[in-house]
Amino acid sequence: MLETIWFLLWGILWAIYFVLDGFDLGLGTIMPCLAKNDTERRIIYNAMGPFWDGNEVWLITAGGVTFAAFPKAYAVMFSGLYTALMLLLIALIIRGVSFEFRNKVDSPGWRKIWDTCLVIGSFLPALLLGVAFANIFKGLPIDKQGIVQGNLFSLLNPYGLVGGILFVLLFVEHGALWLAYRSTGDLQIRSGNMAAKVWPIKVVVLVGFLIYSFLATKLFTNYFKTPMLFLLLILPIGGVILSRVYISTQKWLSAWIASACTIAGTTLFGIVGIYPALLPSSLNPAYSITIYNSASSTLTLQIMLGVVAVFIPLVIGYQFWVYKTFSHPISTHEKLEY
Repeated sequence: MLETIWFLLWGILWAIYFVLDGFDLGLGTIMPCLAKNDTERRIIYNAMGPFWDGNEVWLITAGGVTFAAFPKAYAVMFSGLYTALMLLLIALIIRGVSFEFRNKVDSPGWRKIWDTCLVIGSFLPALLLGVAFANIFKGLPIDKQGIVQGNLFSLLNPYGLVGGILFVLLFVEHGALWLAYRSTGDLQIRSGNMAAKVWPIKVVVLVGFLIYSFLATKLFTNYFKTPMLFLLLILPIGGVILSRVYISTQKWLSAWIASACTIAGTTLFGIVGIYPALLPSSLNPAYSITIYNSASSTLTLQIMLGVVAVFIPLVIGYQFWVYKTFSHPISTHEKLEY
């Protein structure tokens, strides 16, 4: 029972991370398409500025839960996906540095360097996270010793790339909606139009990913065994439909929340589909890293559950305050920090 609770918590934490960090990864990716001058680029930075580092707390939390609750899964994941995860870490570092360094020197060339770093440091994590999770959903080539037989290029298989493209599109629309909510004037119009243009492409890729998952993975096995689980699809399907409705009526915050439901629902769909495995093996199901053969001791899981019950609500409360305080529309006339 404890293993299942921690598995669900693990999945929820990843979903929260994708929802919260997804919008600034997407926004950083499309900044060159939206901003026409330095003032608009600064507005985009400030639309992300108060939130991006707090959003990444959820990445650390999800990784920490993997390490503490399922140490064997953590070991296999971080050894087998070492190159991809190092690229992810480097890209996130570059992105973080770009926020801090951009305005240290009053030079267009200097700012252009860090703007480029922001774009790269936003696009690569979105793509790599999608590729990584798609491969987890499909199954990694894990052998009897728990060693992943493959490299970075083996992760770049067709299914993995479709997952990566899907994540990029989900995050790009999410970021465009966030900017539409937080900006005014022409920038708001362009970001809203960007979200509207990305929406049909996202839908096509999302449907294609689901069909591909049915043909190439075992994600639907749990759903056919327990048809009630199909109710989970209400979250992403409802999010897709409502986001388009709210985009057409220019209710940007509502559209962003609907987009968040799509991202969370898509993530949870895949995670529920692989249960009870954390890292399914494509070589032999018996070699899979599951919640049972990789979990910490019962006492450890009990103690950590108490810790999580205290601190996760505190983190949620703090972030709720941050979003409530700093989520006002940004005017070109106000002082911009970045």
